[in-house]
Amino acid sequence: MNRLITPTLRSLQNNILAGILAIGPLFVTWLIFSFVLSSLARAGLPLVQYFATVFPTTWLNQHWMQPALAVLLTLVVLYVVGRLTSVVVGRQVFRLFERLFARLPFVAKVYTSVRQLLDTMMAKKESSQRVVLIDFPITGQKSIGFLTRTLADASTGEPLAAVLVPNAINPTSAFLQILPMTRVIETSLTMEQAMSMLLTGGAVGPETIQYSSQTIHPPPISPAL
Repeated sequence: MNRLITPTLRSLQNNILAGILAIGPLFVTWLIFSFVLSSLARAGLPLVQYFATVFPTTWLNQHWMQPALAVLLTLVVLYVVGRLTSVVVGRQVFRLFERLFARLPFVAKVYTSVRQLLDTMMAKKESSQRVVLIDFPITGQKSIGFLTRTLADASTGEPLAAVLVPNAINPTSAFLQILPMTRVIETSLTMEQAMSMLLTGGAVGPETIQYSSQTIHPPPISPAL
């Protein structure tokens, strides 16, 4: 009896694992797109509901139509804002709004920090796109991180690194680590390769990676915020 049950269970286990490997990337992709679409729908839904109140037509009040219109409306707004900020007048208006945000006590700190982080992540300069490895969460276990800036120890002058360590699968949450530059291992990974590894749990990525320690030359220290 055991000779019959054991191969059956083993075959069942192998097939389930094969199914997970086949469906896993699709499931992760669906989670990401679901999060993005739901965020876009939530942003535009109040305006769509307002239009449905002003123009009480049948098709506009259908439940499946409102989220779709909300996503479309949000994308249109983002496109218009992007076009406006790309011209001279739009940039001036955008700077005006930034000055207004800078006068708000709490909002100014949050907005400035997020703005600088996005500028760093989206920058095309090689010095701003440094993908590194650090010992995290314990020594001997490496985690992928993004070297966002460098600073100095106020007591010794030793160069320090500010490394953002995103969580795998859900990189929208992360840890910020401050550590000596000597403990940072610089890799040849691009931002796209690093994000692919994080979003797929390491399933998608290059065949080799710089894991051993090497000499890393710190960039010029950024001015304090």
